[in-house]
Amino acid sequence: MARQVLIVGASRGIGLEFVRQYRAAGAQVVATARKEEDLARLRELGATALKLDVTDTASASGLAWQIDGHQFDEAVIVAGVYGPKTSGLQTPSAEDFDAVMRANVLGPMRVIPQLADALAPGARLAVISSKMGSIALRGSTAGWLYRASKAALNSVLKDASLALAERAICISFHPGWVRTDMGGSEADIDVATSVAGMRTVLATVKPEYNGCFFNYDGQALAW
Repeated sequence: MARQVLIVGASRGIGLEFVRQYRAAGAQVVATARKEEDLARLRELGATALKLDVTDTASASGLAWQIDGHQFDEAVIVAGVYGPKTSGLQTPSAEDFDAVMRANVLGPMRVIPQLADALAPGARLAVISSKMGSIALRGSTAGWLYRASKAALNSVLKDASLALAERAICISFHPGWVRTDMGGSEADIDVATSVAGMRTVLATVKPEYNGCFFNYDGQALAW
């Protein structure tokens, strides 16, 4: 029986590549996006496309019924934004703070509880975080609002790993510095390499690593 996969935030970049690779591997994929043209692209890849905006209360609240009856073997929450590109301690505007935290932190806090019942026993749940959110590994202040949001997302994932420990292995990913709209053209790796690595980690991660933080290539990262 084909594996069932959920990708939240699949309009472009890493999320879209997850859909491509899982479909190529024969998985049944449910994927979300906000815009109709992006939903159409997902349907062309053979995915079941759901309209979802994790920053919108009404939209996010409707996820559970849309995936009712599914038993996902893998679920990946990709949706997120970078926000203002700062290099020091420039205080973000209230609007920028709200936009980044809503997308990167509140979004997963809305989504994870709704998909819990749709996880198959022994499922793998991942959030796309960033090494920029690591406190232990930090050596720069660039993008400090984004860093704060990803540190908070790591906290959300850790709590999810405790709450869902009997059902799923929950992990956080640094996808690498990837050549996407967010990562830019000078980034280290292409999106196919990043996603292929994360898919391998998801497929092979053992239960004792529930609640851990990984590089896309499987290297363990410090919080």
